Amino acid sequence: MGASKAGLGQTEKPPQGESRARLPERDRPWVMRTYAGHSTAKDSNALYRSNLEKGQTGLSVAFDLPTQTGYDPDHELSRGEVGKVGVSIAHKADMHALFDGIPLDAMNTSMTINATAAWLLALYMTVAEENGVERGSLQGTTQNDIIKEFLSRGTYAFPPEPSMRLIADTIAFTVDEVPKWNPVNICSYHLQEAGATPVQEIAYALSTAQAVLDGVRPRVPPEHFPRVFGRISFFVNAGIRFIEEHAKLRAMSALWEEFGRERYGVEDPKFLRMRYGVQVNSLGLTEAQPENNVIRIVLEALAVTMGRDARARALQLPAWNEALGLPRAWDQQWSLRIQQILAHETDLLEYADIFEGSHVMDALVEELTEGARAEMAAVADRGGAVAAVPYMKTQLVESHRARVGAVERGELKVVGKNVFTSAEPSPLQEGEDGGILTVDPDVEQGQIAAVQRWRSERDQAAVDAALGELAAAAADESSNVMPATLAAARAGATTGEWGATLRAVFGEYRAPTGVADAAPAPEDDALEELRDRVERVSEAIGRRIKILVGKPGLDGHSNGAEQIAIRARDAGMDVVYEGIRLTPVRIAATAVQEGVHVVGLSILSGSHRELIPDVLEELRAAGADVPVVVGGIIPRPDAEAMLAAGVSRVYTPKDFEVSRIMGDIVDLVAEHNGVGAHAA
Repeated sequence: MGASKAGLGQTEKPPQGESRARLPERDRPWVMRTYAGHSTAKDSNALYRSNLEKGQTGLSVAFDLPTQTGYDPDHELSRGEVGKVGVSIAHKADMHALFDGIPLDAMNTSMTINATAAWLLALYMTVAEENGVERGSLQGTTQNDIIKEFLSRGTYAFPPEPSMRLIADTIAFTVDEVPKWNPVNICSYHLQEAGATPVQEIAYALSTAQAVLDGVRPRVPPEHFPRVFGRISFFVNAGIRFIEEHAKLRAMSALWEEFGRERYGVEDPKFLRMRYGVQVNSLGLTEAQPENNVIRIVLEALAVTMGRDARARALQLPAWNEALGLPRAWDQQWSLRIQQILAHETDLLEYADIFEGSHVMDALVEELTEGARAEMAAVADRGGAVAAVPYMKTQLVESHRARVGAVERGELKVVGKNVFTSAEPSPLQEGEDGGILTVDPDVEQGQIAAVQRWRSERDQAAVDAALGELAAAAADESSNVMPATLAAARAGATTGEWGATLRAVFGEYRAPTGVADAAPAPEDDALEELRDRVERVSEAIGRRIKILVGKPGLDGHSNGAEQIAIRARDAGMDVVYEGIRLTPVRIAATAVQEGVHVVGLSILSGSHRELIPDVLEELRAAGADVPVVVGGIIPRPDAEAMLAAGVSRVYTPKDFEVSRIMGDIVDLVAEHNGVGAHAA
């Protein structure tokens, strides 16, 4: 009978010593979010309301790439991108629809938005005001970290200096006007996705925070600055090495408190505590055996929930099928249930910090802390985070190359990908949808018609006047752009008009790629063999093989393209790589001007169905008779359609062997130029 009771969790008293270890009360659960949004505001609103009904306790809004980079749906660069990786928001009516029926004064809303953060926050405040909600009651976060956009994610809109000024203006405005809002969320998440080691993630995030604080300090009264420091939050990555990831958070928190005391003179403990949310790693999620991703997600969530002194206060988990395409509502529900089980069924929240006094943890924290100090000093020696963007970008590219190489060689084992690859078919991928959500292609045309209708029906004179005031504020360094941005939002200006107005003042910008300055690859047998093949084919065709690596559209996730470009260079090819945000016309023109032998295209945003045919058509029109290879998150039916349309090869996340891909490309060039197999 006693065994039966124990099995039911009905033991009469806790095990010896448990009462001393337990907290008087359970720690409160973290804010539970799901990163979500797609298609239209109406569609996303339905998704948000459904997620809240399932127990989600905060919102995390994903915006599409045109919204993130300051373009309207009918702009040339928006082609194929509308509603794909997030929701399309062009004006205040879209924002009203997005939050319809959701009480903004009772909601904690996180918006993953950076270059256009000031604009989206203005739209959010406008919607609150027009619904009778005081802006002072609004709680949430705008990510608003532009440095990491130059380094890893690519959704920047303006050059570094004016971008940092926009961040400072937003912080200076919100500290009093929207005091519960986190106006910036220093984001190391994407640094890890771009290859950052734990030391680099800590160092580059804290260096960015320093640049932000130094920028805002002259724009607020000195007595307000401790509150500014206290509103800085972080968005951190947690990878599969979950012990090391937990140590990273402890090291980062200690450095942040030291930073506040010693550099900025902040003394109040409530402002010194580092506040951060977490999304666990997507870099390690696999297309091969995707069901394995579930246990990866659980372990990574443990890294940021196990120890009370380093527990995240907000958490969002990716879905098991992120490497396949856009998750469905059911997939997001599964990730939410993981959080709920950890918080409500386990005993994680019942105990004091379980790592307190751990010699292993203390030593690991010290190791990471010292490494981060040294790397922060390297950034400082180069003029700080803004000036050191090229240095940091190159370091990330090289770190990512080391990781990719380790996976290729089998030194870094990834179950189902490079070890234990024999498997049963996954029932999770059965069905007509293949286990992912596909955005209706008609969404884009609907959004184009909607924004054009909005422009035709508004008070154009009021919009023109507001945009004029915005331009004047942007041109005056002593002005804060937030009041003029709010006025433009209220008047009915669009996302693209706000972005175009500031581009006219601030100028355009292309971030460094990190490829040109990357060190040569370490020598190995595979690379030597690849170089020999490149030399033979180059000699046979009369000049060195030249490859154009291009990223059409607005997708800024350039990690894969950078690794292809670097490996091609290391193999002895001539490489043309101009970075992100290229139109099909520009890609075709460059292919002709440079006389390339092959074009490689990388798209991870889902816009491949529209943009790849456009590139093929432009290449034909320009007279560029060269093979085209494509890489990205591309479902099998789409890959088959592209091959039928004339693409020579399609590579997806399962194709991790970069040297093999390079070998395929050499074969393609040889075959296309009539070179025999002996040369290749």
